[in-house]
Amino acid sequence: MDSAAEIGVSDGFVANWLRNARASGRSPAKALIGFCLAWSALLAILFLMPTPAGLSVAGKAAFAVMVWACVMWIFEAVPVGVSGLLIPMLLVLTNAVKPFPAAASGFVTPVVFLCLAAFIFAAIMQVAGLDRRLALSLLHRFRAASVNGVIWSMFAVNLLLSFIIPAANARAATLLPVINGITRFFGDSERERNAKKAIVIQSLVYGSMISGMCILTAHLPNYIIVSLVAKHGFGISYWQWFTLQWPYLGMFVITQWWVQHYFRTRGVTARGGQQAIEQQYREMPPMQQGEWLILAAFALVALLWAFEKQIGIASHNAALIGLAVLFVPGLFGYKWKEIQERTIWGTLLLLAGALSMSDAMGKTGLAQWLADLLHPVTVGRPWWIVLPLLMAGTHVMRLGMLSNVAAIAMLAPILIAMAPALGLHPVSFTMLVADTDTFAYILPTQITAAVIAYSSGTFSMTDYAKVGWVSVLIAIAYGVCVMVPWYAFMGVPVWDPSAPWPFDHIAAAAK
Repeated sequence: MDSAAEIGVSDGFVANWLRNARASGRSPAKALIGFCLAWSALLAILFLMPTPAGLSVAGKAAFAVMVWACVMWIFEAVPVGVSGLLIPMLLVLTNAVKPFPAAASGFVTPVVFLCLAAFIFAAIMQVAGLDRRLALSLLHRFRAASVNGVIWSMFAVNLLLSFIIPAANARAATLLPVINGITRFFGDSERERNAKKAIVIQSLVYGSMISGMCILTAHLPNYIIVSLVAKHGFGISYWQWFTLQWPYLGMFVITQWWVQHYFRTRGVTARGGQQAIEQQYREMPPMQQGEWLILAAFALVALLWAFEKQIGIASHNAALIGLAVLFVPGLFGYKWKEIQERTIWGTLLLLAGALSMSDAMGKTGLAQWLADLLHPVTVGRPWWIVLPLLMAGTHVMRLGMLSNVAAIAMLAPILIAMAPALGLHPVSFTMLVADTDTFAYILPTQITAAVIAYSSGTFSMTDYAKVGWVSVLIAIAYGVCVMVPWYAFMGVPVWDPSAPWPFDHIAAAAK
């Protein structure tokens, strides 16, 4: 009888449900509200909302699934891995995308294999103790014990990696085990938990994306923009891209202030401060052969990433090659069970589901329809109103999209075509709006680097959204107030569509 009472059978279904919800680590009220809202929104859009003009029935169904996913993610009503698994099922049952393999396309995309390999790399580093060793070495090198010092140290590392690793996702994956090791030096008080959140979000997400904006080869959407504007007669070289984009580095100063202000981490230091870090650094045993071999495998992958274009091996294949090396029989002593327990499978399923959703938005015309909604709002308005409106509009559209690459591939051609009708310079207008899309900081599922950061378990989606919406406003304001004047100084004023391209003579000389 006592055991029955303990599990809540005699208390009735509702009491038992509440107890189970708490035991699963979720807020019963928040989970129930989000769960009901998500399914209600899905059904209302499918059966009550008329199909909007210009949107197909399949597009409306995809919109319903997108809203369902966003509400589930915001309220964390179900585990994120489960929501990722359910997205293909909903796309098929709502007739948004068929057959099932097409609806589940995100589960077989290259980025999923890249992230899976990255998660296994991180697990291997944890088993081998390399994450702690690298974290201590970095903190020792930069003498960083405070939250502020750690974040700035990691931003410097991020910027250096931007020159050799050609993707923000790959950099975030590389730094994930290092950041995990660093956060372990902070305790479990409320301030220290907030410190971990600030370090992970600012280092893995904001730092990766902001540094990637400045180096042409550091962010895959940069290639899309350069290729597109070249087709319209505007050539941009590696160095020219840097001269146009380097002021974005200043945005990190502002987000650093905001993130630390929001989480109240000023003055928070690692347990024991610098002395504790130095002592633990000195107590580390010498590097073992296995650790050197793991680092050598990682170095091989980094080289393959750095010379991806020259060698012709895509980043996901390079990661899998490194994985193959790390499991050569007899080379290492770790067990697969140890790796399996530390691999973030739920986050991987979330990523795959979000990619499937992103693909469905493109296939059904939903993304195009959302973008078309912006055009009437901007006609006849001055540039200083058009830019913020479109920047904000892209963030609304991006709520259901994970891939920044896919978003830019869809957005950039629309933007460069809109520019003449709006009387704006095609290159600066396209770059300003597309660049802001990179700073989609409202949901972790909008950026793969954020999905990787979320796998650390240090912050919730609510934490991320609360600090992120202000960061999005910072990005929009920075684009208008800093980047617009800089582009004008460089000879590409957004308000003058007839301004001569300042790099033509350089491009001609290069030829």
